[in-house]
Amino acid sequence: MPPLRVLQVSDLHAGTQEEPEVEGDLRMLVAESRPELVVASGDLTHRNTQAQHERAAALLRSLDAPLLVIPGNHDIPRWPPWRFTRTFEEFHRCWPELEPVYRSERLVVCGLNSVRPWKQQGGAVRSAQLEHVRRVFADAPETALRMVALHHHLLGAPWRTLKRTIAKRYTLLGSLVDAGAELIVSGHVHQSAASERREFELVGGRVRGTTVVTAPGLGQPRPKRRGEARGLHLFEVDELSIRVLTYAWAGNQWAQIADRRFPRGVEPLGTVARPRTAGARG
Repeated sequence: MPPLRVLQVSDLHAGTQEEPEVEGDLRMLVAESRPELVVASGDLTHRNTQAQHERAAALLRSLDAPLLVIPGNHDIPRWPPWRFTRTFEEFHRCWPELEPVYRSERLVVCGLNSVRPWKQQGGAVRSAQLEHVRRVFADAPETALRMVALHHHLLGAPWRTLKRTIAKRYTLLGSLVDAGAELIVSGHVHQSAASERREFELVGGRVRGTTVVTAPGLGQPRPKRRGEARGLHLFEVDELSIRVLTYAWAGNQWAQIADRRFPRGVEPLGTVARPRTAGARG
């Protein structure tokens, strides 16, 4: 059976510039990789206008693949009172759900809305949303990959250290792990980062691996700002591992620049060969 593939794009920031070559090559990449699902993890627009939402939606739907789309902090009005009274009005013109769920025999994805209108940049997830994830994953097929997508990042990126991670990220990570999440993806910081939770969280015994990923931005709203990468992630998943393929825009095409592999399930990718003790029988 071929590996399960999921493509993640984030931070499109539609409305900043017209780039038909970027969009055209993205369609080619999707056609070649044939992902089961394309996940768009927020900031579809730069200034939350109707035209920008329509443009972002047109690009995503032109990929000719199933979509799971969630909002980011740029996808709501910038100023009150509309920020609080018409928070997701423009987003809803194109996407009916703030927290969509995708289900198949091989893949179950929960989209979470981490946008909070009283936070300009930061995000949060409520306990009721985590309970929703738990219920969805409890009904998932036993061998299906359990994936969570939200906009605000849990995993810090190398350069954007002043951009805070999502509120109560340790509690959030623990709740998502306990719910069964194997892959958690986000965006927000326009930089790539990927890690397995045991690289930063002390756990003991035989525990299931959870891969945490922050995506670079697909759009480039501030082209002169150093420390904002431009790229996307393609995930390849089999029974034993989650492979994270990172692509960056190379001026005329999307080029693969990184290949990371993380364990899925309780078994490690490998073990270190131990020297034989003195006196051991050959």
